[in-house]
Amino acid sequence: MNEERVQALRGLEERLGWHFADIALLDNALTHRSFVNENATLACRDNERLEFLGDAVLELTVSDMLMRKFPDHAEGQLSKLRASVVNEQPLAELARRFGIGEHLLLGKGEEGSGGRMKSSLLANAFESIIAAMFLDGGFDPTAVFIGRLFEPLIGKGNLSAVYRDYKTAVQEMSQILFREMPRYIVISETGPDHDKRFETNLLIGERVIATGRGRSKKEAEQQAAKTALEELRKIESVPEE
Repeated sequence: MNEERVQALRGLEERLGWHFADIALLDNALTHRSFVNENATLACRDNERLEFLGDAVLELTVSDMLMRKFPDHAEGQLSKLRASVVNEQPLAELARRFGIGEHLLLGKGEEGSGGRMKSSLLANAFESIIAAMFLDGGFDPTAVFIGRLFEPLIGKGNLSAVYRDYKTAVQEMSQILFREMPRYIVISETGPDHDKRFETNLLIGERVIATGRGRSKKEAEQQAAKTALEELRKIESVPEE
């Protein structure tokens, strides 16, 4: 690791509020397998093992937070809440907040396909950083870091913050895959004024990607975006020939 890389990672440390005793752990957390595959002569490892560990640390910590915050919730309710917090979209949003994408080590192909913007890569990198913190400083300091970030998401009265902005994610992925912005068209509006129901199509180009329904136009658009995101991820995961 050269001095320029070390200095860049020190800047990321400041944003994270965590000083690594072993900066190589942070470097490893930001190394995608595409970079390792294209640089076989370098002594580096990808972040997939760290991602595995970070996911476990994150789930344990958030589970404990939910148990304490909602003592009367049943297991099923807690599981749903945890799944809504520990998933790709909120993790990717946190990664964007810290500017993690600019520090990723990517192969040329992944770089060219907009890898630094992909929610999947950003979420994985964030989990890997959690693992690096755990290995560097132990569980308790890592849990404090996680708690500081996730408490606003699961705070009582602010639970809607858990469900992130799917429209933003679809917009980013649509630009990466098709270089087009998605459009939303209301196709039906039913019910009396006090109990409206909206149905909205999400289009990319002239193709209808998904349909959403809700009590407001915004809710219908978010539901359409959530469904569209699942469909676009299938396209994103298809390997190039």
